[in-house]
Amino acid sequence: MAAGERPHGTRHASPIRVKALSPAQVRALLDAARGTRNEALYVVALHTGLRQGELLGLRWANVDGGKAAVRRSLKITAHGLGFGPPKNTASRRSVTLNRTAAGALRAHKARQTQERIAAREWHDMGLVFPNRVGKPSDPNNLYYREHKPLFKRAGLDGFTFHALRHTFATALFSRGEHPKRVQSLLGHSSITQTMDTYSHLIDDLGGDAVDGLADAFRL
Repeated sequence: MAAGERPHGTRHASPIRVKALSPAQVRALLDAARGTRNEALYVVALHTGLRQGELLGLRWANVDGGKAAVRRSLKITAHGLGFGPPKNTASRRSVTLNRTAAGALRAHKARQTQERIAAREWHDMGLVFPNRVGKPSDPNNLYYREHKPLFKRAGLDGFTFHALRHTFATALFSRGEHPKRVQSLLGHSSITQTMDTYSHLIDDLGGDAVDGLADAFRL
């Protein structure tokens, strides 16, 4: 289970404290990732809030211009890596790819085409983020070989890949996005989960709205 997530159906007695990257930390991470094999993985994660398993299970057939359809997720099972349905019914969703994410995926696909041509062995499973022979990427290998060193280069020791999902949600709330919309984009099973996780951000949204009532009522 990814850090920061909880089993479906459980409740927290107190709000979850999430770790999100600041704008400066996002720039540091993307600078460190620039030119790497999986640069697009970090760009897309930050701009869509997709879970790591959803990204690693994503197929090119489910990417269509400005949309990515989440239909499955990569899972670690007792028998090794496998694909299964997303975390819950709400996680089966289509997410919008903004220009930054769409551009990163186009560049990634061109680079992957060259990698496939040059590879001595390639198992074409149509994955957007496969390993170096086209098979599913092992999350444990990614963590030790890529994520951990990359975050360290960016000066982000203590952060995990899941922090990118929290960063996406935090950015939405900072722009005043409605919690129901954030729930839909994140694929949370209920609004309660969204409220539990991001209540500290939601609480901060009320001030400006209330302060503006005098103008709205012409007082």
